[in-house]
Amino acid sequence: MTGSAAGADTRTKLLQGALRTLAEQGIAKTSARSVAASAGVNQALVFYHFGSVDELLAAACRYGAEQRVARHRDRLATVTTLAELLKCGRELHEEERAGGHVAFLAQVLAGAQTQPRLAPATAAGLDLWTAEIEKVLTRILADSPLGEFTDPVGLARAVTGSFVGLELYEGVDPAGAGSAFAALEQLTELAGVLDELGPVARRAVRHRLRRTGRT
Repeated sequence: MTGSAAGADTRTKLLQGALRTLAEQGIAKTSARSVAASAGVNQALVFYHFGSVDELLAAACRYGAEQRVARHRDRLATVTTLAELLKCGRELHEEERAGGHVAFLAQVLAGAQTQPRLAPATAAGLDLWTAEIEKVLTRILADSPLGEFTDPVGLARAVTGSFVGLELYEGVDPAGAGSAFAALEQLTELAGVLDELGPVARRAVRHRLRRTGRT
Protein backbone atom coordinates (compact mmCIF):
# COMPACT_ATOMS: atom_id res chain seq x y z
CA MET A 1 0.00 0.00 0.00
CA THR A 2 1.41 3.41 -0.96
CA GLY A 3 1.84 6.20 1.57
CA SER A 4 -1.16 8.15 0.24
CA ALA A 5 -3.35 5.03 0.21
CA ALA A 6 -2.25 4.16 3.75
CA GLY A 7 -3.03 7.71 4.88
CA ALA A 8 -6.49 7.59 3.29
CA ASP A 9 -7.13 4.23 4.94
CA THR A 10 -6.13 5.62 8.34
CA ARG A 11 -8.40 8.64 7.88
CA THR A 12 -11.32 6.36 7.05
CA LYS A 13 -10.63 4.20 10.10
CA LEU A 14 -10.58 7.30 12.30
CA LEU A 15 -13.83 8.62 10.81
CA GLN A 16 -15.54 5.29 11.34
CA GLY A 17 -14.04 5.03 14.81
CA ALA A 18 -15.40 8.47 15.68
CA LEU A 19 -18.89 7.46 14.51
CA ARG A 20 -18.82 4.30 16.61
CA THR A 21 -17.46 6.06 19.67
CA LEU A 22 -20.06 8.81 19.56
CA ALA A 23 -22.90 6.34 19.14
CA GLU A 24 -21.69 3.90 21.80
CA GLN A 25 -20.09 6.15 24.42
CA GLY A 26 -21.56 9.60 23.85
CA ILE A 27 -19.83 12.87 23.12
CA ALA A 28 -18.70 13.36 26.74
CA LYS A 29 -16.52 10.25 26.51
CA THR A 30 -15.33 10.82 22.96
CA SER A 31 -11.62 11.66 22.99
CA ALA A 32 -8.55 11.11 20.85
CA ARG A 33 -7.78 8.06 22.97
CA SER A 34 -11.25 6.49 22.72
CA VAL A 35 -11.56 7.15 18.98
CA ALA A 36 -8.08 5.80 18.27
CA ALA A 37 -8.86 2.68 20.30
CA SER A 38 -12.03 2.11 18.31
CA ALA A 39 -10.15 2.69 15.05
CA GLY A 40 -7.22 0.48 16.07
CA VAL A 41 -4.59 3.16 15.47
CA ASN A 42 -2.24 5.35 17.49
CA GLN A 43 -4.02 8.37 19.01
CA ALA A 44 -1.33 10.70 17.68
CA LEU A 45 -2.78 10.04 14.22
CA VAL A 46 -5.96 11.88 15.24
CA PHE A 47 -3.99 15.11 15.42
CA TYR A 48 -1.80 14.29 12.42
CA HIS A 49 -4.79 13.81 10.11
CA PHE A 50 -7.36 16.19 11.61
CA GLY A 51 -5.58 18.65 13.90
CA SER A 52 -8.02 18.28 16.78
CA VAL A 53 -10.79 16.04 18.08
CA ASP A 54 -13.39 18.67 17.17
CA GLU A 55 -12.17 18.71 13.57
CA LEU A 56 -12.30 14.92 13.47
CA LEU A 57 -15.87 14.92 14.79
CA ALA A 58 -16.90 17.55 12.24
CA ALA A 59 -15.38 15.48 9.43
CA ALA A 60 -17.03 12.33 10.81
CA CYS A 61 -20.41 14.06 10.78
CA ARG A 62 -20.03 14.93 7.09
CA TYR A 63 -18.63 11.51 6.27
CA GLY A 64 -21.43 9.70 8.09
CA ALA A 65 -24.14 11.71 6.33
CA GLU A 66 -22.53 11.15 2.93
CA GLN A 67 -22.40 7.39 3.54
CA ARG A 68 -26.01 7.16 4.73
CA VAL A 69 -27.44 9.34 1.95
CA ALA A 70 -25.51 7.39 -0.70
CA ARG A 71 -26.86 4.14 0.76
CA HIS A 72 -30.49 5.28 0.46
CA ARG A 73 -30.35 7.45 -2.69
CA ASP A 74 -31.57 4.76 -5.08
CA ARG A 75 -34.48 3.89 -2.81
CA LEU A 76 -35.55 7.53 -2.57
CA ALA A 77 -35.34 7.82 -6.36
CA THR A 78 -38.17 5.26 -6.70
CA VAL A 79 -40.62 7.23 -4.53
CA THR A 80 -43.57 8.60 -6.54
CA THR A 81 -46.12 9.74 -3.90
CA LEU A 82 -46.16 11.38 -0.48
CA ALA A 83 -47.48 8.13 1.00
CA GLU A 84 -44.50 6.26 -0.45
CA LEU A 85 -42.16 8.93 0.90
CA LEU A 86 -43.56 8.48 4.40
CA LYS A 87 -43.34 4.68 4.12
CA CYS A 88 -39.76 4.99 2.93
CA GLY A 89 -39.03 7.41 5.76
CA ARG A 90 -40.36 4.98 8.36
CA GLU A 91 -38.25 2.16 6.92
CA LEU A 92 -35.14 4.36 6.89
CA HIS A 93 -35.92 5.43 10.44
CA GLU A 94 -35.97 1.83 11.65
CA GLU A 95 -32.79 0.98 9.77
CA GLU A 96 -30.95 4.07 11.00
CA ARG A 97 -31.97 3.44 14.60
CA ALA A 98 -30.97 -0.23 14.46
CA GLY A 99 -27.59 0.72 13.00
CA GLY A 100 -26.83 3.22 15.77
CA HIS A 101 -26.99 6.22 13.45
CA VAL A 102 -29.80 7.88 15.40
CA ALA A 103 -27.69 7.67 18.54
CA PHE A 104 -24.81 9.29 16.66
CA LEU A 105 -27.09 12.07 15.40
CA ALA A 106 -28.35 12.75 18.91
CA GLN A 107 -24.80 13.11 20.17
CA VAL A 108 -23.60 15.50 17.46
CA LEU A 109 -26.71 17.64 17.85
CA ALA A 110 -26.07 17.80 21.58
CA GLY A 111 -22.39 18.56 21.03
CA ALA A 112 -23.13 21.32 18.54
CA GLN A 113 -24.97 23.24 21.26
CA THR A 114 -21.76 23.72 23.26
CA GLN A 115 -19.05 23.22 20.62
CA PRO A 116 -19.74 25.75 17.85
CA ARG A 117 -17.25 24.16 15.45
CA LEU A 118 -19.52 21.12 15.20
CA ALA A 119 -22.56 23.14 14.16
CA PRO A 120 -21.61 23.82 10.49
CA ALA A 121 -20.69 20.18 9.87
CA THR A 122 -23.87 18.96 11.54
CA ALA A 123 -25.95 21.35 9.44
CA ALA A 124 -24.10 20.30 6.30
CA GLY A 125 -24.86 16.66 7.06
CA LEU A 126 -28.55 17.41 7.48
CA ASP A 127 -28.46 19.46 4.26
CA LEU A 128 -27.40 16.34 2.35
CA TRP A 129 -30.60 14.64 3.47
CA THR A 130 -32.63 17.77 2.71
CA ALA A 131 -31.27 17.93 -0.84
CA GLU A 132 -32.34 14.34 -1.53
CA ILE A 133 -35.79 14.89 -0.07
CA GLU A 134 -36.17 18.09 -2.08
CA LYS A 135 -35.59 16.11 -5.29
CA VAL A 136 -38.32 13.67 -4.29
CA LEU A 137 -40.80 16.39 -3.35
CA THR A 138 -40.16 18.38 -6.53
CA ARG A 139 -40.85 15.25 -8.56
CA ILE A 140 -43.97 14.02 -6.78
CA LEU A 141 -45.61 17.44 -6.35
CA ALA A 142 -45.14 18.47 -9.99
CA ASP A 143 -48.57 17.19 -11.04
CA SER A 144 -50.33 17.66 -7.72
CA PRO A 145 -52.74 20.52 -6.94
CA LEU A 146 -50.47 21.21 -3.98
CA GLY A 147 -47.37 21.64 -6.12
CA GLU A 148 -48.21 25.15 -7.25
CA PHE A 149 -48.56 26.34 -3.65
CA THR A 150 -45.73 24.45 -1.98
CA ASP A 151 -42.08 25.43 -1.67
CA PRO A 152 -40.11 22.16 -2.10
CA VAL A 153 -37.01 23.63 -0.45
CA GLY A 154 -38.82 24.78 2.67
CA LEU A 155 -40.94 21.63 2.80
CA ALA A 156 -37.84 19.45 2.46
CA ARG A 157 -36.29 21.21 5.45
CA ALA A 158 -39.50 20.75 7.40
CA VAL A 159 -39.51 17.03 6.57
CA THR A 160 -35.85 16.64 7.57
CA GLY A 161 -36.40 18.53 10.82
CA SER A 162 -39.53 16.53 11.59
CA PHE A 163 -37.85 13.19 11.08
CA VAL A 164 -34.83 14.19 13.13
CA GLY A 165 -37.14 15.27 15.91
CA LEU A 166 -39.18 12.06 15.72
CA GLU A 167 -36.04 9.92 15.72
CA LEU A 168 -34.89 11.58 18.94
CA TYR A 169 -38.40 11.74 20.41
CA GLU A 170 -38.93 8.01 19.97
CA GLY A 171 -36.06 7.35 22.36
CA VAL A 172 -38.03 8.86 25.25
CA ASP A 173 -41.64 8.34 24.13
CA PRO A 174 -42.12 5.56 21.56
CA ALA A 175 -45.91 5.76 21.78
CA GLY A 176 -45.87 9.52 21.17
CA ALA A 177 -43.60 9.12 18.17
CA GLY A 178 -45.89 6.42 16.81
CA SER A 179 -48.85 8.74 17.17
CA ALA A 180 -46.97 11.47 15.29
CA PHE A 181 -46.18 9.07 12.44
CA ALA A 182 -49.85 8.07 12.32
CA ALA A 183 -50.87 11.75 12.01
CA LEU A 184 -48.43 12.18 9.12
CA GLU A 185 -49.96 9.15 7.43
CA GLN A 186 -53.38 10.80 7.66
CA LEU A 187 -52.02 13.91 5.96
CA THR A 188 -50.47 11.87 3.15
CA GLU A 189 -53.81 10.10 2.64
CA LEU A 190 -55.48 13.50 2.27
CA ALA A 191 -52.86 14.53 -0.28
CA GLY A 192 -53.50 11.26 -2.11
CA VAL A 193 -57.21 12.06 -2.32
CA LEU A 194 -56.39 15.44 -3.88
CA ASP A 195 -54.15 13.76 -6.44
CA GLU A 196 -56.99 11.42 -7.46
CA LEU A 197 -59.45 14.24 -8.16
CA GLY A 198 -60.67 14.77 -11.71
CA PRO A 199 -59.72 17.83 -13.81
CA VAL A 200 -62.76 19.92 -12.78
CA ALA A 201 -62.26 19.23 -9.08
CA ARG A 202 -58.53 19.95 -9.37
CA ARG A 203 -59.25 23.33 -10.95
CA ALA A 204 -61.68 24.11 -8.12
CA VAL A 205 -59.05 23.20 -5.52
CA ARG A 206 -56.41 25.32 -7.24
CA HIS A 207 -58.84 28.25 -7.47
CA ARG A 208 -59.65 28.02 -3.77
CA LEU A 209 -55.97 27.76 -2.82
CA ARG A 210 -55.14 30.81 -4.94
CA ARG A 211 -57.90 32.79 -3.24
CA THR A 212 -56.63 31.67 0.16
CA GLY A 213 -53.11 32.72 -0.81
CA ARG A 214 -54.26 36.19 -1.82
CA THR A 215 -56.05 36.72 1.46
